[in-house]
Amino acid sequence: MTSLPDRLAAALADRYRIERELGQGGMATVYLAHDVKHDRQVAVKVLRPELAAVIGAERFVQEIKTTANLSHPHILPLFDSGTADSFLYYVMPFIDGETLRGKLNRETQLGIEEAVRITREVADALEYAHQHGVVHRDIKPENILLQNGRPMVADFGIALAVSAAAGGRMTETGLSLGTPHYMSPEQATAEKDLTARADIYSLASVLYEMLTGSPPHVGASAQQIIMKIVTDPARPIGELRKSVPPHVAAAAAKALEKLPADRFESAAAFSAALINPGFTMAGTTATAAAGGSASATSPLVRWGMAAGLALVAVIAAVLLVRGGAEEKEVVRFHLSLPGSARLLVDSRDDAPFALSPDGTRIVYAAIDSGAGVSRLYIRALDQIEGTPIQGTEDAVAPFFSPDGLWVGFATQEDEKLKKVPVTGGPAITLADDVQNGFGGASWGDDGNIVYTSAGYVLSRVRGTGGVPERLVVPDSAGDAMFWPSVLPGGEAVLYHRCFGTCSRKDLAVLDIATGSVEVVVSGATRGWFIPTGHLIYATDNGAVYAVPFDLKSRKVRGSPVPVLDQVRAGDANGSRLAISAAGSMIYLPGASESGAQLVELDRSGRDKVVLSEFGRYEHPRWSPTGDRIALTIEAGTGNQIWIYDVASETLTQLTSEGTSDRPTWSPDGSRVAYRRFDAGRTALAWSPADGSGPSEPVAKGEFTGAGTTFWTRDGAWIVTDGVADSSRSDEDIFAVGTGAERTRQSVVATPAQEETGAVSPDGKWMAYGSDEGGQWQVYVRPFLAPGGRWLVSTGGAGNPLWTSNSEVVYHDFATRSLVAAKLTFGTTVRVSERVRLFGWEPYYYGSSSAPQYDVSRDGLRFLALREHQSSQRDIEPIVVLNWFEEVKRRMAEQGGR
Repeated sequence: MTSLPDRLAAALADRYRIERELGQGGMATVYLAHDVKHDRQVAVKVLRPELAAVIGAERFVQEIKTTANLSHPHILPLFDSGTADSFLYYVMPFIDGETLRGKLNRETQLGIEEAVRITREVADALEYAHQHGVVHRDIKPENILLQNGRPMVADFGIALAVSAAAGGRMTETGLSLGTPHYMSPEQATAEKDLTARADIYSLASVLYEMLTGSPPHVGASAQQIIMKIVTDPARPIGELRKSVPPHVAAAAAKALEKLPADRFESAAAFSAALINPGFTMAGTTATAAAGGSASATSPLVRWGMAAGLALVAVIAAVLLVRGGAEEKEVVRFHLSLPGSARLLVDSRDDAPFALSPDGTRIVYAAIDSGAGVSRLYIRALDQIEGTPIQGTEDAVAPFFSPDGLWVGFATQEDEKLKKVPVTGGPAITLADDVQNGFGGASWGDDGNIVYTSAGYVLSRVRGTGGVPERLVVPDSAGDAMFWPSVLPGGEAVLYHRCFGTCSRKDLAVLDIATGSVEVVVSGATRGWFIPTGHLIYATDNGAVYAVPFDLKSRKVRGSPVPVLDQVRAGDANGSRLAISAAGSMIYLPGASESGAQLVELDRSGRDKVVLSEFGRYEHPRWSPTGDRIALTIEAGTGNQIWIYDVASETLTQLTSEGTSDRPTWSPDGSRVAYRRFDAGRTALAWSPADGSGPSEPVAKGEFTGAGTTFWTRDGAWIVTDGVADSSRSDEDIFAVGTGAERTRQSVVATPAQEETGAVSPDGKWMAYGSDEGGQWQVYVRPFLAPGGRWLVSTGGAGNPLWTSNSEVVYHDFATRSLVAAKLTFGTTVRVSERVRLFGWEPYYYGSSSAPQYDVSRDGLRFLALREHQSSQRDIEPIVVLNWFEEVKRRMAEQGGR
């Protein structure tokens, strides 16, 4: 007789090649398998035959579809499901790690910080699913996978699908849904309709075990455990582990309440309580909830009380200000981000936050350092922490609609302008031509949005969508235009403009109807008009001024008065400041960011400093022998190429003409080629690496649109990207011969954008980035030979480099990490494996147009730019309520209006 595994293998042979059994659970057996179609390892879970017989194939497949649409960084996705022979199965990614159960079996108890972090990240996944109407029903350590310490909730919604499919016949299978130790009381008593609070109870049970070493209730049999769950209170955590902070113990106790109504109303509320030192159980104290083991004068309790009182004071002040029109006291407080989240402050100069027009809500862009995912969060001022806005992954530079019902933003990688309802819902694309690196947007009271479009030109689009229109041509308003702020009425817009390398800059006002431009304040970087009749403007030294402003003539009247200092600015001197029409303001304090360090990393992500001095570095490139590094350094006169000698630790400037960047070494290390801007023209040039000779153009005459440069290993070609001619805007990839002719030959030319063409060491293949499918991805094709092209990356990627003839590394934009793809060549190019090498935080990875890293010839070491720590961590924005009162007071003190 054929065994069940053999039958299963035969039934799935055309789709999945079963390799081995990984384990068994109460409902299913899991197998490691090879996905034949997608050439990847997967986990195939097969329901037990007796359960499958009761459920029926059609109903199971129908119900499991409800979970297939869940997409969250802490939810293991569902790849596939179906029937084969008499088997019901579903397919998930194979995670080469361990379950939380395995970790607990090995360590028994976890560190408090780690336990809270895992709980909060799982809670974030639950909150997302609950908002989509899905309750997990089987949260337990076995269903929490750990990938590099990051939890991934598995079998999400499978219990619901099984329960719904089987209807009332589950008892016929002899199986029960939910593991007894982690069942909620209502689940243990077989209540039919379970709510999200059942999952909260189960998650609290898992936290209880991580902290104490065992679940809240144990017994000799399942019946005994269920009886305790229904009738006995859990022993206070503080009695079992005195080092657990009282608020953590209190949060767990509330989540373990017998009645669902007595628990937290949401997983997000449970998560917030875990990091709120002032949280206590209603009617008692945090100490009591923790087991009564700490005295009221202990340092831990005093700390919790002080933090709680401070939070209450801030919220009380907020409510007082909002409730009383006569008493408008200026209130300041720090905006703290929970857990591993941090404000998304990188080399971009756009403000990472915005205030709603009525001043009651803040939207901010943040990244979860553990998960490597950035998105927008919205927080009411009387709430403890923000709530993620779904559909805003990869978002930057948020801004509100005038009615406060929408949040606009730009996406970093696909360069689109979008909006999303503040109450949640799908994001809507408004424009797809935002400037790479963006430059801000402003939603006018006339319903139009003015934003920085490609080429640093101001464009306008309706807030409801439509065809964008360019408002002004660059020649009439400077080389670059960004950070617009629409004036009341929508007829004019303030904006920052700069010329050349921004050695000259000013704040200007554009009349939209006539196209005329007038300078408002020379030397200013950003500007806002506020209802008090003043123009607020910032300068590149971190100072902010107010000056009376006549809206009719659009001119300043009177002398400026300083109203704020030490406002942090980015690399291009963009002030991190946002203002609400209601009078509130938020800003990032401190000195301007001061660039990056050059570091070397191994494949696991361990780094060491190569060039310790902070500078505005870009595009580091190792010489063929690895003893020198060519890199771009930004200075006041523009970018130039420098050479760093590793042994002597000295920097020598190589170029000085025009502006030069994006270097590449000749195979023998004697020359460096690069992109050069000079007198308004773009050229591909090269210089002797030792500085012994002048810079020379590589191609005869002007080379229009030279971009990222790579020299092939045989020395015969320099690969670059740019526009074919001035009549087109899409970039293609070319190869320029280095012989006597130095002719340009097209390598890839399509209506899409192609960038960053890197040739394999053997010269046969080229990896490059393209947005032909609607988002940037990495492709491989033959170099200067006929043939097709094959997709290498998934989910958005760019900046490919070769480590060997069969491995390409690239930036995965979704996970903000460096990924290595193993390639197999034949009649087609196949990706045999993708390996995540390390997360790209806090390293600067730039955009899709030029790699900000390099890889050694042996593929074992990487160069990267580690951003200044003060620009990335430990920065808390300051919120100022009723700031306009302070502006008016300062103006009056200085004799202004």
